[in-house]
Parts: sequence; C-alpha cells; structure tokens
Amino acid sequence: MVADINHFIIYLREIKKTSKNTEVSYQRDLMQLASFLERQGITEVDKVTKTSLTSYVLHLEKEGKATTTISRCLASMKAFFHFECQEGRIRKDPAELLKAPKVEKKAPTILTVDEVNSLLSQPNGESPKELRDRAMLELLYATGIRVSELIHLKRTDMNLSIGYITCRDEHKERMVPFGKVAKLALSAYMERGRGHLLRNQESEWLFTNCNGKSMSRQGFWKIIKFYGDKAGIKADITPHTLRHSFAAHLLRNGADIHAVQAMLGHSDMATTQMYMNYTQGEDLRRAYTGAHPRG
Repeated sequence: MVADINHFIIYLREIKKTSKNTEVSYQRDLMQLASFLERQGITEVDKVTKTSLTSYVLHLEKEGKATTTISRCLASMKAFFHFECQEGRIRKDPAELLKAPKVEKKAPTILTVDEVNSLLSQPNGESPKELRDRAMLELLYATGIRVSELIHLKRTDMNLSIGYITCRDEHKERMVPFGKVAKLALSAYMERGRGHLLRNQESEWLFTNCNGKSMSRQGFWKIIKFYGDKAGIKADITPHTLRHSFAAHLLRNGADIHAVQAMLGHSDMATTQMYMNYTQGEDLRRAYTGAHPRG
C-alpha cells in the first residue's frame, strides 16, 4: 500500500500541482492509515473495505483526536481511494460513503485595537532582528495575509513606493495595499536590518532568519508568541490572530466587505461574512450594556 501512496503523492505534485504543505499533510495522513491497516493484516489497497476504514476512524476518535484532524484524515483517504479507483487499481471506492464528523466552528480570536498596538510595539529596538520582527508584524496586521504568504514573500513582491505587496499561489495572485506605519517599519528593516541578517549574501526572500535563510512557519510562530507574552496579552495568539483582527477591524470601521474579501483572498464570501457577524455581535453587546438598566 505504501507504493500506492507514493504514486498518489507524485500525482498530486506533478499533475494536480498541489502545495508542498498539502502534499506533506496527505502523505502523513495516509502513511498513518497504512500503518494501522498493516497491524490489522491489510497490506494491499484492494483489500481495504469501508469497515476497515470505519475502524480506523473509530481508532482516531478513541485516541482523542480533534474532529478537525479526523475530517482532514477522511479528506486524505477519500482523495486517495478515489484516485486508486480512477486508476483501475480497485474496483470499488471504500471511502466513498464515509461521512466526516461535524466540526464545531470556533469563533476566531480577535484582538482589540489596544491589544494589537501593544503587540506591535514590543519589538522597539534597533537590532536587525527587532527591525525584522517589527516589519513582519506590522505587515501582517496591515495586509491580513496568511503566515505562509508572509514567509514566502520575495523582495520583488514588495513595492515600497506605492505601498503594495503581491501574494501568489499556484492558481492566482493578488495585490494588497499597506499603510504608512507598515511602510516605515519595512523601510527601516530594508535599510538597517536585512543586510545584517543576510551577512552580505544575496537572497530572494524578503524576510530571513538570523542565519540569512528563509523564515519558517515555526520560526514566525515563536516570534509572535514571544511578543504576545511580552505584551501581557491573555488571548491565545497565533499568526492567524492578526489576520482575523485585520478583517474584523476593517469591517467594524466601515470597509466594504467585497474589498476585504479581495484583500484576504477568500474565494467564498461566506468566509468573510463571518467577521461581519462578529463585529455586529460586538456592536449589539455594546449597545445593550450601554442602554439596559441592568446591562
């Protein structure tokens, strides 16, 4: 079965042109499935049944895996066995009728404007690292881009003179504006920080680590957690927190929802609408507590 999984991963990479993160995720999920099935005496893909896959899902539930994790594993299984069926390696798709567990949608963590200001003010020194950290945090909040987009920005993706960055994926690209505060932070980083981090070497990446290499997701996650703790923010801050806060703050201040959708790169308006619902809920709460005698 491992050979079949490897063949599927090659198909994802070379034909479907999926992202590296998606490829790694599918491979990890499917190899864990193969390991489970092997312990059940199933090593060939055509011996897998709906019952054996259901047993694996129950195994994940007993292990206490989150519903989001189980849903992702099911998506990996469905894609794999659909591919195997199309390729003629199996006659019937055992994953076709499997149903994903209901995923409870958690409300996004959204910081107040004061909390954002406190967070962004933490890297206030002149060391190359602090100049870089300030520029990254300011740009993330100024544009609402994903952390994967932030760390994969190239030097040529930024236009400081007009205040725009260009984000790209395998399907499309979008231009996102940023304001004067982010521009000042980026200018300081480019003038006094980036060259020191690169140690006079060339790099296409806009942001690098202290060794002059490209920044990793884990590296940036540690950065934002560090400054969040330093700012005394109680909320569980992740790189996505600034993206959520960017959207909610824009909408609360009257930004057009279609413009916010375009900046976030959402293909579905319903995803952006979530932030509108949040801001309306907050406005109702403030109106209630301000006007009700026992508010």
